Amino acid sequence: MLRPIRTLAAAAAALALVSACNSASTNGTTPGKPGDTTGNSRGVSDDSIRVGGIVSMTSASGYSKKDTDLGAKARYLRANAEGGINGRKIDYLGAEDDGQDPAKNLAAARKLVQQDKVFAVSPMSSVTFSGADFLEQEKVPTFGWGTLPAFCGPQHIYGFNGCLVPTPGGTLNQTWPEGIGQILGGARGKSVAIIANDSDAGKFGIRTFQQGFASAGFKVSYAKASVPATAVPSDWSAYVKEILAANDGKAPDAVVSVMQTPNNIGLFTALKRSGYQGLLSDPTDYDPGLLAKDATKQALDGVYVLLQFQPFESTDPKMAQFKADVKAAAGGQDVPLSMHTLTGYMSADLFLSIAQKAGKELTVESFQAAAQGFSDTGTLVGDRAEPKGQKDSFGCGALVQLKNGAYEVSVPFKCYEPIPFK
Repeated sequence: MLRPIRTLAAAAAALALVSACNSASTNGTTPGKPGDTTGNSRGVSDDSIRVGGIVSMTSASGYSKKDTDLGAKARYLRANAEGGINGRKIDYLGAEDDGQDPAKNLAAARKLVQQDKVFAVSPMSSVTFSGADFLEQEKVPTFGWGTLPAFCGPQHIYGFNGCLVPTPGGTLNQTWPEGIGQILGGARGKSVAIIANDSDAGKFGIRTFQQGFASAGFKVSYAKASVPATAVPSDWSAYVKEILAANDGKAPDAVVSVMQTPNNIGLFTALKRSGYQGLLSDPTDYDPGLLAKDATKQALDGVYVLLQFQPFESTDPKMAQFKADVKAAAGGQDVPLSMHTLTGYMSADLFLSIAQKAGKELTVESFQAAAQGFSDTGTLVGDRAEPKGQKDSFGCGALVQLKNGAYEVSVPFKCYEPIPFK
């Protein structure tokens, strides 16, 4: 029952009518009314589970997470080919595009719940998650990359690799500082500059990574969320000047960017032109599609990228399965893999795993009960456990380096002991 995305527009009117009928028979709440009743099975029929996604398919800067939708589709297709979840097929409606706009993110969440009557939102992948409060209020199981505060704490929202921006009392994933320390031959005596966008996510990223790098033994000589979040600067000289003098008048040993690809290209290019010879790293630029353009490839050459999943270069059988599933979802074509593809895939995978455990009588309540005692091991993001993942990260990751036009594994996938977040 997985629908090709191109057919969705044609089916919209019929879907709305069917949804209304299903709502009358399976959900005791008034359409659009906050909350739900005991036994709520919105989006669940005898033979299907309706799921939708929210993804930044487009953005003002040109940055796109569209491959997230393909990754989710790939995992749902395999689930359906294997018989579905406890006899039900996944009816994946595809992803709504929020354009990285908070208003559109909330509108997409409302549409999926109130109009499309989905049981779950998986994946949710955007730098804005203004729809989080609404989805939590409506008790909609929601899955995505736990890089935003909304993935840490709410009962119905799950990060596929746990909570990466915890509140006090939670823990911090140490993959990035420990990995960079390994590359530099140890953190002692080394300095790092951390830069992010001037946004809520950027400020929180600075706070968490500043603590993580300091705990690993680095001197954090610069930590600012100062780059505009709405537009890529045309002149990076002011940022470069500050960074290069941040370590008591000298350049830091490493510059860590908590930003997206367009900003990273601008910053790293400017740093290289200034003569900077230190380590450059970010958490977003693991994307073979970036290698298609010589200018992009040159700008990111030598950069170490943080991964919170097994690298695509891994020989793990689960990685081979992922690649086969994506190829099947792409109509048998070999397509470039990206971290967004795996974000969609693993968001769907965690949802499916908990839904399977919930059993045949699938309701929001039975799903939540299953999540409370859920755990598995050896996945592409390491060992998983809930509700632990709603407070802590799963603590695993790797570092790859773009070198001479190809990615190479610099620090193999490993699970690190997390540290308390203060």
